[in-house]
Amino acid sequence: MPRKLLRTPLALALMMTLPTAATAADDAATSAMALPLSYPDTPRGDTVDPQFGVNVADPYRWLEDDVRVNPKVAAWVAAENKLTDAYLDTLPGRDIFAGRMTELYNYERFGLPKKAGKRYFYSRNDGLQPQSVLYVRDGLKGEGRVLIDPNLWAKDGATALAEWTPSEDGKYLLYAVQDGGTDWRILRVKDVATGKDLPDEIRWVKFSAIDWAKDGGGFFYSRFPEPDEGAAFQSLNENHTVYFHRLGTPQSADVLVHATPDKPKLNNSAIVTDDGAYLLVIGSEGTDERYGLTLYPIKGGIGAPVTLVDDFANNWEYVTNEGTRFTFVTNKDAPRQRLVSMDIANPGALTELVAENEATLIGGSRVGKRIILSYLGDAKSQARMVALDGKPVGDIQLGQIGSASGFGGKAGDPETFYAFSSFARPTTIYRLNSETGKSEIFEEPKLTFNPDDFNVEQRFFTSKDGTKVPMFLVSKKGIDRSGGAPTLLYGYGGFNVSLTPGFSPTRLAWVDKGGVLAIANLRGGGEYGKAWHDAGRLQNKQNVFDDFIAAGEYLIAEGISAKGKLAIEGGSNGGLLVGAVTNQRPDLFAAALPAVGVMDMLRFDRFTAGRYWVDDYGYPSKEADFKYLLTYSPYHNIKDGVDYPAVLVTTADTDDRVVPGHSFKYIAALQHAEAGDKPHLIRIETRAGHGSGKPTDKIIAEAADKYAFAAKWTGLTVE
Repeated sequence: MPRKLLRTPLALALMMTLPTAATAADDAATSAMALPLSYPDTPRGDTVDPQFGVNVADPYRWLEDDVRVNPKVAAWVAAENKLTDAYLDTLPGRDIFAGRMTELYNYERFGLPKKAGKRYFYSRNDGLQPQSVLYVRDGLKGEGRVLIDPNLWAKDGATALAEWTPSEDGKYLLYAVQDGGTDWRILRVKDVATGKDLPDEIRWVKFSAIDWAKDGGGFFYSRFPEPDEGAAFQSLNENHTVYFHRLGTPQSADVLVHATPDKPKLNNSAIVTDDGAYLLVIGSEGTDERYGLTLYPIKGGIGAPVTLVDDFANNWEYVTNEGTRFTFVTNKDAPRQRLVSMDIANPGALTELVAENEATLIGGSRVGKRIILSYLGDAKSQARMVALDGKPVGDIQLGQIGSASGFGGKAGDPETFYAFSSFARPTTIYRLNSETGKSEIFEEPKLTFNPDDFNVEQRFFTSKDGTKVPMFLVSKKGIDRSGGAPTLLYGYGGFNVSLTPGFSPTRLAWVDKGGVLAIANLRGGGEYGKAWHDAGRLQNKQNVFDDFIAAGEYLIAEGISAKGKLAIEGGSNGGLLVGAVTNQRPDLFAAALPAVGVMDMLRFDRFTAGRYWVDDYGYPSKEADFKYLLTYSPYHNIKDGVDYPAVLVTTADTDDRVVPGHSFKYIAALQHAEAGDKPHLIRIETRAGHGSGKPTDKIIAEAADKYAFAAKWTGLTVE
């Protein structure tokens, strides 16, 4: 798999669902929902922050407190959830969506295998297990046996197996435990033969690569200092430090390898090179993939560091090395990236191996005597194979509209695995021989539906400034298109993240019930490289909102959707997107679903990982950035006296990536405003975080609530 570090993480034919006769239950629900809701009484404080001549009111500052610490916040959460649950109980489509999502989730699925020694490690879910189970095979054709079943760790299924990696010989497995959705990890080590854990345990790990020394005697990881009591879910993450842990020793004895106390905001993650001779430490201050590289010789002990890159100006992704000659994917002098090599004796001199081209190079990995390069062409996956010197070998044939991932491997082994999926086709795992170029199916899911029942299409629309923007559309075949269909428009638009085709049982349920799914590849993402990203960040952030608004206008103008039938959805940075465009064009959308969103753009950098995001958003402490952020911050731009669409905010109490105070403050302000009679509600999950590690049943329950809400307000008849 391309060794990306800390990537710090969905439509189309025209269709129409004709109304049917409402049942008595529908009539009762409609009548009940037409009444104005009585929102909880949320006290407003008098906090005002003078900034650059502007008095910024923040009446809901108290809602920033951790729900586990402040009983007033806990009481407010309980009251909001009670109201939201009562409302959602009136939606007849809720149980139907949940049932169909359960059916679509109920298929055997596998994760990408990792080979170590003669063993193969892979995850498997029988369909509806809360968490996938980790298996191991002795040999390719060996019978799989359970190595780790995280479903036994917690009654509610909310404790997850996160990152894992086997030692070089497959004797040990290093794995991370994630509890309740938090970004914090606990590292443990398992003896693969016996299935028993070693006594080793590492805490306060977050945003870390984990990698074994080649001799299997220990591993490298990164951690933050232990936070103050009660502050683990809100305090800023600073002083990220790389350590080496030798098996059989306590964490207190771990060797400090790399620290940057003079630059406490740097994230520092480390990987062991293919030959085991070096440790490469990748330093980054934000999320913009602008790295510094420090190299440590590690054979016979940890040697003196060598600085390879210290300007923090470009992306550098390690691919492989032959002695002192290292190969990287980089965007230095190539906005869509290229493959280069450098000799560590002269790191300033680069040799180009594969030039930048029309597709966006997103990663590379060595497999045997080949390098496999992963590309995006108009947001669709491509894979090409080259020799170690960059000479073309051939393309790897993939499906037409889909996403490929994987391709991990080793210098002495031509075997690799990759996964391919699309909007209507779940992941199939392939085994590839890099010497012959031959692929064969390793694991293929048995489905409870027919992928050929759905249309997948790509279109391009024009944004406000004339930019052409791609959008995927997914719809069910045979739907009447004559009057526009209820449509769910999804977007993200930030942090160089590309939205590529992928299978989602929850979104396919929306399509299966007659809705259209539209996924817009907005500026700010990585679909077209650095220029596309730069066009949607910092002082260009409004381009992202303009793109999303233009996508909605296109869907209506083309008859794919219609006025009053368009819902929007986005999570994290996409939650910010939904909040911002709802303020800017409340007339355009029937329903809005902002999830775990960044809603207060003036204080985002004060909590947990928020400080990393200044690369995309700017610094609230700088006047020019502050004034621009204030123009679109969702919390600060809610309009009084304007009819808003129906809004269902979703967040979770253990989200320590985008702290839930963002969503709390936003919904409190929206409920306080004179913003029309449509419901403005918040759904707050317990024992869940930003999204990763969430058990299957919670995923289904939340999605059923959201899409039943969207169906109600877009007119989608769910039966």
